Amino acid sequence: MNGNQVVQGADFSFHLPTAIEFGLGKATRLGEILLPLGVKKVFIVTDKGVVSAGLLEGVTFSLQHQGIGYDIYAEVESDPSLETIDRGAEYFLKQPYDCVVAIGGGSPIDTAKGIRVVATNGGSIGQYAGVHRVPTASPIPLVAIPTTSGTGSEVTIFGVYSDWHNQVKITVTSPYMAPTLALIDPALTIGLPSKMSAATGIDALAHGIETYFSLGSSPASDALALQAMEVVVANLRRAVHDGSDMTARIGMSHGSLLAGMAFNNGFLGLAHAIGSALSGHCHVAHGVAIGLLLPHVVAFNTPVCPEKAAKLAVLMGAQEKAAEAVAQLVWEIGLPTRMREVNVKEEKLVDIARDSFKSGMMKFNPRKPTEQEVLELLQRAFW
Repeated sequence: MNGNQVVQGADFSFHLPTAIEFGLGKATRLGEILLPLGVKKVFIVTDKGVVSAGLLEGVTFSLQHQGIGYDIYAEVESDPSLETIDRGAEYFLKQPYDCVVAIGGGSPIDTAKGIRVVATNGGSIGQYAGVHRVPTASPIPLVAIPTTSGTGSEVTIFGVYSDWHNQVKITVTSPYMAPTLALIDPALTIGLPSKMSAATGIDALAHGIETYFSLGSSPASDALALQAMEVVVANLRRAVHDGSDMTARIGMSHGSLLAGMAFNNGFLGLAHAIGSALSGHCHVAHGVAIGLLLPHVVAFNTPVCPEKAAKLAVLMGAQEKAAEAVAQLVWEIGLPTRMREVNVKEEKLVDIARDSFKSGMMKFNPRKPTEQEVLELLQRAFW
């Protein structure tokens, strides 16, 4: 090789602004972690499901034990709305909180990210949609404690919010969105319902697959994505079928984390671009939408990434094509395999195809689709 020859993947950058603490019982150490930082009062962002499941108890006891005060904002819904974030920021500014703690799945964590941005920069979260539009970093630490294994939001620079008025999802992308610390305690995922385990788990797998295929991938993101896929494939079925399987739960927490670290740098593609539009138009849960689309997207991308597709098939232990192996896994974990099963109306497909191109993730897909090709993919997923 001469000195002027360019090696693919030799020029890349990699960022991980979030510190990570991983292990059983980590969440119950929150108080002792925050005390040296001088934290006096915490704003906890969560949802009613987390509260009713008792998942806050170890965390709040830890805070109480260290003399740290807290209030709980438990108004987060699935696919949080712009209004939920803006209202949370209003509540936050009424008290002298000096730390935000998010406990839950991707929705509470993304909500906490948005609240911190709005509380620091003012306005509404909607005005920060896009890339690098958040002007100022917050001095307020954000601790993310996931209770599901899928979104990877605890280590990413993204926040996804629902603009129900315009029937779209918006994404805020900024290094200022990243949590300060991720406390990942697999014990918090024990007993997660099988449907939730399946939906969040397939999302984690999709993060690995789409990052691996992405035009933004690098040797660093590939290494993380491959390891994430391997760990998720090894543990997802067991986690879905036995919610108390601690080994599987640890594996899924690990796989989700690695996938989040990967796509934070390598970015996603067509499945998430279409999935965002599908959820926006039809209120389909994110993980369910990804499960419906992922096999078809893998099939669409395989002709331009045959080596990576072949490696994916081997990783999944499949003799068949990668797309067929993904479809089989979606079926085995009990997720819907056709859009008509989740009450999507066929007449909506044209709008979904059109709006998928509003996503910045589309540009990272290795094969550039036309709107007609996206519509045809949706029709295959529908029937």
